[in-house]
Amino acid sequence: MEPQTAAYSVADHFAGRDPAVAAIYARLLDAARGFGPVTEEPKKTSIHLVRRTAFAGIATRRTALILTLKARADIASPRIGRHERASAGRWHLEVRLESPADVDPELIGWLRQAYDLAA
Repeated sequence: MEPQTAAYSVADHFAGRDPAVAAIYARLLDAARGFGPVTEEPKKTSIHLVRRTAFAGIATRRTALILTLKARADIASPRIGRHERASAGRWHLEVRLESPADVDPELIGWLRQAYDLAA
């Protein structure tokens, strides 16, 4: 007998959240789609943005969004709240976004690098 899996939707992640959280997500998704094809994969606690593999993870909070990006190397920036070395050539970097304005050219550059890693 196969185990039952719960289905999650992108919309589920925005229920009960400040409208700014959805606006931040929309700007991120828009920027990512500017690079090429992107698939949204909603999970229980996050939404993965996928090219061939996942390049970003998004966890919603009541008034903010936590973006986890793949990177080849650590990025020295006060905007990065958490730096985790995943393997010899991979980092997972966490950024808290509280406003659509936080999706600025610097962040879009990091998103582009993550997207390129997922080729």
